[in-house]
Amino acid sequence: MRALRFHAARDVRLDEVQAPDRPTGSQVLISPVFAGICGTDVHEYADGPLRTSVKPHPLTGADLPQILGHELSAEVVEVGPDVDTLARGDRVSVMPLLSCGECAVCRSGQDELCALRAAVGLRHPWGGMADLGLVDANQLFRMPDALTWEQGAMIEPAAVSWSAVKTGGVASQDHVLVTGAGPIGALAALAASAVGARVLISEPNRARGKRLELLGFDVIDPRQVDVVEACRDWSPDGVDVAIECSGADPAIQAALAALRPGGRMVQTGIPARPSPIDLAKLMLRGLTIVGSVGYPLGCWPELMDAVASGALPIDRVMTGQVTIENAVSDGFEPLLDPSGDAIKILIDLQKRA
Repeated sequence: MRALRFHAARDVRLDEVQAPDRPTGSQVLISPVFAGICGTDVHEYADGPLRTSVKPHPLTGADLPQILGHELSAEVVEVGPDVDTLARGDRVSVMPLLSCGECAVCRSGQDELCALRAAVGLRHPWGGMADLGLVDANQLFRMPDALTWEQGAMIEPAAVSWSAVKTGGVASQDHVLVTGAGPIGALAALAASAVGARVLISEPNRARGKRLELLGFDVIDPRQVDVVEACRDWSPDGVDVAIECSGADPAIQAALAALRPGGRMVQTGIPARPSPIDLAKLMLRGLTIVGSVGYPLGCWPELMDAVASGALPIDRVMTGQVTIENAVSDGFEPLLDPSGDAIKILIDLQKRA
């Protein structure tokens, strides 16, 4: 079968690999329909290995080469003998994270913070950018009829953004600054809007910014205007919440400075290097900085219902579809272009080039 595998930096190949065995126990054999190309996949392609396992992962045994793809919708092909919640032909969205389930963090209900956590498509024998995959039944959520295959593949990145908005305590009528309008930033803007917040986006890529303007958002270019001054003009006391999705130090500093006294910043983008923080200013202004990584593992039903009802129109940030044969040239490479307008590109696993 076909599988798009990461071997090394700038070395992602469409390989022929052996298909998975029939499912046993609680395993489920799936046929991916759509797989999203995540920023993590793009960084892995450009500079990896970063999040993939060079040595066998202690939880899953996975190592390189890694089949990519942790954002996916799929059809159930066969279920293991212990599975009675799913059946052949079911349409499912995949929650890719796995945790040890035994450490103190997992026992507290924060499995997404488990030190041994892995994910389908990153530290797992299987990934979504392939004809077939083998996952556990508890990672699969049956999709509502109103949910499209494309939307099903975008639940995972939406969960990251939705969790960041919840972590920041965003409420109706809050003024929210989103820095960085890649997929997570764009989806965070949609999620904040869905709860009634007012959103301002800071994005230096003008092409991406124009796409977000077409979705009805106010967008500023931090290369052209002072972000903090623009926020003060928009909300004189400062913004209630800043959701930082770029990981760039100028954006981190601007997001902190733009907060009102008592404001909250959610760090969602992974900084490439340590960022200096003035703790005295943090303390004297009563600011809160909190990291948001991943999502609660059981949030899929809530999110799928929000998307299916139209309350969270996540497919509005989809900017393209490609075939698996052309995924690198037409998907990964455009997403690396700092001046390109691509935000979210999906791979159509059922379409041939």
